Amino acid sequence: MALVWVKFSICAALIGFAGPVLTRYGDIIARRTGVSRTWIGLLLLATATSLPELFTGVSAVTIAAAPNIAVGDALGSCVFNLAMLVVLDAMHRDGPMYSRMDQGHILTAGFGVILIGFAGISLLLGRDGLDLKFLHVGVYTPIIFVLYLVAMRSAFVYERRRPAPPTSADNHPDITLAMAVARYLAAAAVVVGAGTWLPFVGVEIADVMGWRTTFVGTLLIAGATSLPELVVTISALRLGALDMGIANLMGSNLFDVLILAIDDLFYVRGPLLSAVSPTHAITAFAAVIMSGILIVALLYKPATRFHGTIGWASLSLLMVYLLSSYAVYLHGH
Repeated sequence: MALVWVKFSICAALIGFAGPVLTRYGDIIARRTGVSRTWIGLLLLATATSLPELFTGVSAVTIAAAPNIAVGDALGSCVFNLAMLVVLDAMHRDGPMYSRMDQGHILTAGFGVILIGFAGISLLLGRDGLDLKFLHVGVYTPIIFVLYLVAMRSAFVYERRRPAPPTSADNHPDITLAMAVARYLAAAAVVVGAGTWLPFVGVEIADVMGWRTTFVGTLLIAGATSLPELVVTISALRLGALDMGIANLMGSNLFDVLILAIDDLFYVRGPLLSAVSPTHAITAFAAVIMSGILIVALLYKPATRFHGTIGWASLSLLMVYLLSSYAVYLHGH
């Protein structure tokens, strides 16, 4: 039992170590290329920090034969990413966080509602026998790919229309674009290695502890593979790049749903969402509710904070996360 938790700790430590490196060099790449921090967070950082979910999912549905861990990891990471806003709100000392966030995040949060909600509905329909497919691939997979591309294109056009924000002082003038890209890729490689190892550790933990794979995938594996998002977002906050951190979380949620489609391509036994527990729908719709809370907070810009710690929006996000996690624990297969 001790050995399996040591393995899990090593995976988590490797991912946690690589996170700040991705943030630092992602910010340098943004400076060298002239691309906005928000776009770097949405595309570059979100893709890199979601690599553990990608490789965990692929290896879970192929080598480890654990589809529940793959789906639980992807959807669980969505709610975990949104729950990270609570931590950021508590750490943000320059006034209420939601009043400082750019309203452009409403666009990606809205696309998150569409993609995650569509995945949840597809999962329920697949369990009811309405699993339309082509060969072994569910019909929802190409739709998810198209929706993701539309979301990225819309975000790119939106960012291009906006005036360029003022840039702060460059703290790393000696680092060239080539050096930044090389170090960024090295950190991403560490994330990939640890992410590939995680599903096997997850299966071991489920066996040793007597836990259900749905619960392990949704909470434990999702929490571990979301460590890069947590570390990267906190690092961005400390850099004074709050919007880059938030864009990383929102972009990661979009990419996590895309990972479900990629996992479906690798799962040759049939449509992936038809082979997993319907309990995952709880996680999907919890993520939809949490995305809706974020959109309301971005529009309303609440200024009230409970005892100077977190706002009502963060408290609502925390309650939805805890309730959905408890429901998955009770009903997961």
